[in-house]
Amino acid sequence: MENLYIYLIGFLSQALFSARLIMQWIKSEKAGDSLSPTIFWQLSILASWLLFIYGLLRDDFAIILGQIIAYTIYIRNLQLQNQWKKLPLATRIIALTTPFIAVVSILHHWDHYYQQLFQNKYIPLWLVFWGIAGQITFTFRFIYQWIYSERKGESCLPMGFWLISIVGSCMILSYAIYRSDPVLLIGQGFGLLVYIRNIMLIRKHNMKLEVGGNQNEA
Repeated sequence: MENLYIYLIGFLSQALFSARLIMQWIKSEKAGDSLSPTIFWQLSILASWLLFIYGLLRDDFAIILGQIIAYTIYIRNLQLQNQWKKLPLATRIIALTTPFIAVVSILHHWDHYYQQLFQNKYIPLWLVFWGIAGQITFTFRFIYQWIYSERKGESCLPMGFWLISIVGSCMILSYAIYRSDPVLLIGQGFGLLVYIRNIMLIRKHNMKLEVGGNQNEA
């Protein structure tokens, strides 16, 4: 029964992650280009918070590490869109304090986590590092997106973001298969479709710009 509650938290987080992609996908299809809507980042924070809890309950360091890094980038994108301060104060406080509380908890019970993560007979050490590598790669897409957006001065989801998403997603999918984790399997499986579609939209949009540019030059 306890595992059922844990999986419910995980599935709820993945449902929210999927919802953010669906919202982004719909808005992008209407615009004919890959967009970075506010709702994408708002749902990201909530979904990440739940997945963070899921990782703690599953003693999954790969998930915990990925969400700690992603959290700050979600918040920064909302700041770039001037939407962060529009969130309820309680929401902002919870979003900001949760990672710090979790890190303190992990450090305080480090012996337990070290044994669960790195001396777990059910999870080979190579698989732990592969999962961490997948989460780092998957999270790096937001670091790339963050740097790109800072240079542009606005929140964007560029081509590189989606390419890195595909690589990281494939790594996490293989990790999920070995760990028999249905939460990660379903979430990443759906995500791949959206990542590929956004790449197609960006290429189509860029081709239109090139055609328009050539016509203007003529």
